Amino acid sequence: MLSDLHDPASQAYKKARRQYLKATKHRDPALEADWTPFRAAEKRFKARFPPPDLSNVLDLALLDPARGPEIERGTWRGAVQPGWSSSLNTEPGTVYSIPRVPGLVILPNFVAPRHQRHLIRWALSDHAKLPNETNLDTHYHLPPSGIWNTYLDDKGNLGQPTMVQPKAISAASVDTTPPGPRQLINNVPASPATLQSISNEPKEPQPPSATIQPATPEELVPKLRWANIGWFYHWGTKQYDFTQGPGHIRDDVRRLCKDAVASVDWAQVFDEEHSADWGEQEPDWRSWKETYEPDAGIVNFYQIKDTLMAHVDRSEVCATSPLVSISLGNAAIFLIGGVTRDEDPVPILLRSGDVVIMSGPGCRRAYHGVPRILEGTMPPHFDSDPDGEEWKLYSDYMHSTRINVNVRQVFPKGFDPTTTISSVSPSAQG
Repeated sequence: MLSDLHDPASQAYKKARRQYLKATKHRDPALEADWTPFRAAEKRFKARFPPPDLSNVLDLALLDPARGPEIERGTWRGAVQPGWSSSLNTEPGTVYSIPRVPGLVILPNFVAPRHQRHLIRWALSDHAKLPNETNLDTHYHLPPSGIWNTYLDDKGNLGQPTMVQPKAISAASVDTTPPGPRQLINNVPASPATLQSISNEPKEPQPPSATIQPATPEELVPKLRWANIGWFYHWGTKQYDFTQGPGHIRDDVRRLCKDAVASVDWAQVFDEEHSADWGEQEPDWRSWKETYEPDAGIVNFYQIKDTLMAHVDRSEVCATSPLVSISLGNAAIFLIGGVTRDEDPVPILLRSGDVVIMSGPGCRRAYHGVPRILEGTMPPHFDSDPDGEEWKLYSDYMHSTRINVNVRQVFPKGFDPTTTISSVSPSAQG
């Protein structure tokens, strides 16, 4: 059990300690000297042994007695200390700002349990299929109904499971690059001045892997990592490919994000003390309740051992408008620092139903990442669904999964990219 790993007297703890000492016996002690503060925090929370100390991790769920069963089941818990957060006293519900990161707002448990289950169904069954590209589309000829729905069909049939064929069999070119460390990409920050040059940059599709083998949907579902929302994001350049058109954002997801932004009293977030942070740019937070219009995003599907390295989002022309992030399933450690990795990040424990809003010039350009999914923290309200018996397969999947829906605004409301980007036709705008 997970709790055994927190007990130094348990056999599980002793075994994990022996494995850790064996694995680190020849590690160079000077290795850590070159780590930035952000990298050191990532390493600390990623460690499987010893289990990371969460006593300095903000856990706003501790302020809500109704979330007691969720916290008790998951074992992991952070802390709440004076000065770590500031309540904005917004109705309905409670909204918190984080003083160390101006523009960072947390809405704990903003999404009700029933709506959480609805979003999980949407993410897996309705969204993770064409025309919304997923990471699996690069390598496989996926069924038109999507990998999740095919998995459900296979589970309901007694015959042979579907075999999904790799694209490498028929592709003109394949990726033969040997596995290795991920290469960091420094993309040009998007702005009205750089839009045309960004659009002109070639955005070739990634070739399929030459080593991929046929697989069943049951084998592929745990390998689902992301599904695109709205404007198509090209991972090879970390820029949007505007020639693909704007894509569609489901109305209820769009409304949820707009409701989150509208629930915040932004005058309490951006007071006179932080007005200078905007530089020569006129602060636009006063009009967000009217002008915030989400048009792009991604659904991330994390398995327990997955992480998201420190990065900065700078592909949107709207470099200050809210980025809304919705957590579903297992809890996670979220780190957010400053404009370089040399600043100590703030660690926050995000649970299912929590919403984070990153906004303003400093917060939107801050390094952030997810170094740890906390195993065993799926909330009890995912055990069953009174609205459908087939929920059991969703529940089984969510035991080892965190889904994150994050949505942002690429263009200011009313901005016509066809006047700036010659490769985007009015017809592509729908």
